[in-house]
Amino acid sequence: MAKEKSKKGKQALLLLVAAIAVIAALIAGLNYLSVQQLLEVGNSYGKVEIENQLTPEKDENGNWYFTTDGDFKVMHLTDIHIGGGFMSKGVDEKALNAVAAMVTREKPDLVIATGDITFPVPYRAGTFNNHSGIKAFANLMESLGVYWDVTFGNHDAEAYSYFDRESVAEFYENEEYRYCLFQAGPEDVDGYGNHTIEVKNSEGVITQAIMLIDSQAYIKDNIIESIKGTYDNIHPNQVEWYESEILRMNAENEKTSEKAVPVKSLAFFHIPLTEMADAWTEFTENKYEDTDNFKYIEGIIAEGGRLVYCGLGEDDLFEKMLELDSTKAMFNGHDHINNTTFEYKGITFSYGYSIDYFAYSGIDKVGSQRGCTMITCKPDTSFTIDKYNYYSDRYDLDGFTREDVTMQYEDITYQHFPE
Repeated sequence: MAKEKSKKGKQALLLLVAAIAVIAALIAGLNYLSVQQLLEVGNSYGKVEIENQLTPEKDENGNWYFTTDGDFKVMHLTDIHIGGGFMSKGVDEKALNAVAAMVTREKPDLVIATGDITFPVPYRAGTFNNHSGIKAFANLMESLGVYWDVTFGNHDAEAYSYFDRESVAEFYENEEYRYCLFQAGPEDVDGYGNHTIEVKNSEGVITQAIMLIDSQAYIKDNIIESIKGTYDNIHPNQVEWYESEILRMNAENEKTSEKAVPVKSLAFFHIPLTEMADAWTEFTENKYEDTDNFKYIEGIIAEGGRLVYCGLGEDDLFEKMLELDSTKAMFNGHDHINNTTFEYKGITFSYGYSIDYFAYSGIDKVGSQRGCTMITCKPDTSFTIDKYNYYSDRYDLDGFTREDVTMQYEDITYQHFPE
């Protein structure tokens, strides 16, 4: 009798294992088909026609640079959040469509996406595979034929994801992506993707340097910390790298023109600096009036809770920026419904519009937070910042269809901001 019960128990276990295997195989098949369909969507838009498109070259230091005596246009995108699984296919297609429409309209010289390209949360997307969403985005950008680059976000390689940050960096450095300018950066500097892109004039003077920095992810790399949102900060050796790059470029410009020192630069990363929270607090405590340090430009802070979800530690990047007098603006994402731009102690802080159709519950039905930022770098080292909402008439383009949305959340109270 005992043997018969044992036999039935083994049979039940085998049936359970077989059922799990069948379900796993079915999900794997569905995810594979979803990724293939996303790749087809990306290929469907075709190459963006850019008159006299600039082509980057590499210098003796291994850095990419563009040469132009005219304007240089950078498009800032952030928080695209492609799930990459069978459960997110519908919203993933919308995200790709939004990116394609804005790139097609703006024809930028360079697109920079500041992290969270992917969002492979298994109970939402149906996959742990973070390469799937990244591959869909990379394929789209290559199909559009526009030069592009990325910084890492906290979701691009979660503790539960199939692939770690090193693997993701290797993915971006794949030579088959001929338009991707991502570089993993120095091995002795923390993080992946710390690198510089230079804009030079025909005399070889660096008129603008673009600093891409890995703002890390969580203080500890585990699932609990990701749920709690204990975000990390830019590390000390990254600040040292930043300083060394600025000093290197200053030395290069001194050989050509003393008037071009210090080199002017723009910084891009995912998680906002603690100074963004400090600055906004100073503004609100002054009853939303400018202060000696703070100058409001546009946009809102609309996140709940902490408002600005910066790292929970401290770093010296902002202090180093003030000291070197090079970086005049920084661009980040991370907080999907914050889109403010302001100046603090002479440096511009700018949240990018997000793309996200997926990570925040119900965000695919609203649109006030979705769009892009266009930064125009001028030959005289100055720059302009223009933000465009995706649902404006600007992106009413032939061949593109936009979904109907409401232009704000109904269940949150927007922080007051000047009219």
